[in-house]
Amino acid sequence: EQDDALWLKSTDYGDDKDRVMRKKDGTYTYFVPDVAYHIAKWERGFTKVVNIQGTDHHGTIARVRAGLQAADVGIPQGYPDYVLHTMVRVVKGGEEVKISKRAGSYVTLRDLIEWTSKDAVRFFLLSRKPDTEYTFDVDLAVAKNNDNPVYYVQYAHARICSVLRGWAEQGGADAASLKDVDLSALEGPQAQALMLQLAKYPEMLTAATEGEAPHDVTFYLRDLAASYHSYYDAERILVDDEAVKRARLALVAATAQVLHNGLAVLGVSAPERM
Repeated sequence: EQDDALWLKSTDYGDDKDRVMRKKDGTYTYFVPDVAYHIAKWERGFTKVVNIQGTDHHGTIARVRAGLQAADVGIPQGYPDYVLHTMVRVVKGGEEVKISKRAGSYVTLRDLIEWTSKDAVRFFLLSRKPDTEYTFDVDLAVAKNNDNPVYYVQYAHARICSVLRGWAEQGGADAASLKDVDLSALEGPQAQALMLQLAKYPEMLTAATEGEAPHDVTFYLRDLAASYHSYYDAERILVDDEAVKRARLALVAATAQVLHNGLAVLGVSAPERM
């Protein structure tokens, strides 16, 4: 105790200065319930915790971790994890939407969803590292062209679904019937590039998970969509040669599946028609 207050000697646990726990008036500083909350979290079995905060709250990291170590309840050092986000600028109609804490004016997620869509908001906000500056362009998010990344990826999926429907209308079966197709007919450079891109998916997803980097998924999906669009422009899929047709259908069906799976990881829909 010092100066009629109760302090935590948090410098013993890596903090840059000691912290007041109980003030002169008997009330507790806000970091005390933060520590208590995380102890309760740990005791309830949450061994992996990720706190998402603004970069202006970076100072809470060391003091909360110090408090948890001082409590000596078996919580490992470095618990919990933190992801710090910078502020997001919003541009609408070519002008920045002014945000002011003092004036109480701000843009909510609900606003962004109403102006664009849930899919656009999810994809756009996940398309950047949390600690980098980002501008959310409302006009771009509603554009139906290749400059809009979520539209570009979703359109690739819808384009493949259209091809598969066309095959079915010609008397073809469903995509499941293509799982054992001979792929040796896929000799073109665009087909080879697309297969290589598909092969990267498991490793990419594992790395994104371990690195808490969902933006890697968005980058991958954009690259995969680009590879598919290049392939589609280079080779006709529904050709007369049955072996070649089935090989090409198997490739695009696999592409649709990976696009669907990747978008699902982000909570973004994969429309079959656009």
